Formats: sequence, C-alpha cells, structure tokens
Amino acid sequence: MKISVISIPVQDQDKALAFYTEKLGFVKKHDVPVSEKHRWLTVVSREEQEGPEILLEPSPESFEPAKTYQKALLDAGIPYTQFNVDDVQNEYERLVNLGVEFSVKPTEMGTVKIAVFNDTCGNNIQIVEML
Repeated sequence: MKISVISIPVQDQDKALAFYTEKLGFVKKHDVPVSEKHRWLTVVSREEQEGPEILLEPSPESFEPAKTYQKALLDAGIPYTQFNVDDVQNEYERLVNLGVEFSVKPTEMGTVKIAVFNDTCGNNIQIVEML
C-alpha cells in the first residue's frame, strides 16, 4: 500500500492552484471537470512529479462539516498538513519575499525546525526541516 493522493480542502480552486503553483512551486498534474463548478485538481512536487498528489478539494463549499472543521483548525492555529523542506529558514525567506504570511516564524523544536503559513485558501500549512 502507498499514498497516491491526499486532499486539502480549499475555498476556491483557482486561487488555490495559483498559490500552490506560483508561491509554493508545485506543478499542476490533473485538472478534470467533475461538475459545472468543481474539478479534480491535483498538484505534485516539482522534484517528485510521479510522487503523491495533493487534491485541491472544494469540500468547504459543498460539505458544511468540512467547512466547520477547516475553520476550527485555522482559528486554533493548527496546521492542516505539513510539507518537508531541506532548509526552513531559506524557504521561509523565499516565501515571505513572495508575500506569504507566516503565523509561526522558523522555530527549533527538538529534532525539527518548523514554520507555519496561511495558504490563503483556509488552511495553516507547516513546513518542517529534520535537524
């Protein structure tokens, strides 16, 4: 068994696609209409394009419990998911220069260094560097 797709709830698929590709550097993998308003829209790591896909899922719009859960996590400052990076400080500086807003600046926590940013689509996302 292996991970092929994980989903991140997003409030607007077009805005999410722009953020995840233009700011974070992911690459669009699939963009398939599934209704008049929604698409099966995935992105992948530029470095691992055959690896796991992130589904930018419009569930907060069409499924109220997902909207409630997403808002509760955001309001509590809890990251929805995390991405590993080689150097949190460098990635933090790169993203800040692109206008990304961080709620947690690079912080060492035991064997990791973390930072948390807002993905502009309703989620806190944590980046992690293994020390």
